[in-house]
Amino acid sequence: MKVLNVIASLDKSAGGPSRSVPQTCGHVSGLGVSVEIVARPSRNPVQVATTAAFQVNFLSLIKLVLFGLKLSKKEYSLVHLQHIWDPYIHVVARFSRLSQIPYIISPRGMLEPWIMKRHRLKKQLAMSVYQRRDLKEAACIHVTSLMEKASVRELGFANPVALIPNGIDIERVSTAKDTFEKNRVVFLSRIHEKKGIELLVEAWGKLDTEGWELEIAGEGAYSYLNKLKAEITKGRKQNIRLVGAKYGNDKWEFLKSADLMVLPTYSENFGNVVAEALAVGVPVITTTGTPWVELNTTRSGWCIAPEVQQLTETLKLAMSLPPEELKEMGQNGQKLIAEKYDIKQIAKQIKEMYEWIEGRIEKPDFVYLD
Repeated sequence: MKVLNVIASLDKSAGGPSRSVPQTCGHVSGLGVSVEIVARPSRNPVQVATTAAFQVNFLSLIKLVLFGLKLSKKEYSLVHLQHIWDPYIHVVARFSRLSQIPYIISPRGMLEPWIMKRHRLKKQLAMSVYQRRDLKEAACIHVTSLMEKASVRELGFANPVALIPNGIDIERVSTAKDTFEKNRVVFLSRIHEKKGIELLVEAWGKLDTEGWELEIAGEGAYSYLNKLKAEITKGRKQNIRLVGAKYGNDKWEFLKSADLMVLPTYSENFGNVVAEALAVGVPVITTTGTPWVELNTTRSGWCIAPEVQQLTETLKLAMSLPPEELKEMGQNGQKLIAEKYDIKQIAKQIKEMYEWIEGRIEKPDFVYLD
């Protein structure tokens, strides 16, 4: 079996999918599936360890069209489209249909209500011109949470839906956090208004944070970064710092330096950084804009409404807990990731999804036909 994965960007600044997609593809290729990723060229792509069974190619839109003209079912068993809206993805969906190659679409959160409300007219136009057909004719729509599955159904798509979360490569987590006495709260994600950073800054301003520090890490547009800096200055909080992007080992060390990780986002189909923080043993505060309600039931963090008052109260509570209690919550988070989100387990499910579409196996339990 050879599967073509297509993603608009593998640039470091492009967010979670630029890392989770190649990581997952690498593990799927280790299960006997030949995998190729095609992406648009970028200035600073993530580093991907390729093998004979796992290749990455960067093609401009023009070269992608030429590539699509030669697309053949003799060469590719399936096509897996990672994302929607981007014409780069649409081109391959169209050529897949022409070549009669079954394709899967992973919307990557781009059908969530908060996203659909942004640039509404532009999305309505794209949906009517090409996106609705691309989605409707997909052999399967891959979602990462029940919340995302509900969004797919609410928009009227009746395709088979495969619910497979993102995975965490636990072997990359060399050591877990051990000491909870640094009085540090961190945010780590793309710097974007969707992420609710302004909620965090406002909530922080309402608290007595003497002796604590808040570090905000990530890349974003200069205009929004300047807006955040103005909000921080306006709040006259000296213990908030914007520390730039964190990648690779720096990312893991940054997470482990924290007593709490906060992602007050309005919308995520998964939220990779939540899983990463849990994997190193750091409790997480996030919102119902993510699928992480199990933080509450596993006592590994808090999942709350994306509101300033809720965030203020939760931060106050979390920051008042003794170090040993935070450590216990961190250990609960590690257990959750090991049991449900190990990338090896996720890769097996992705392979089963491919095999089911090809008719090699019966429908897996995680595929919904409702």
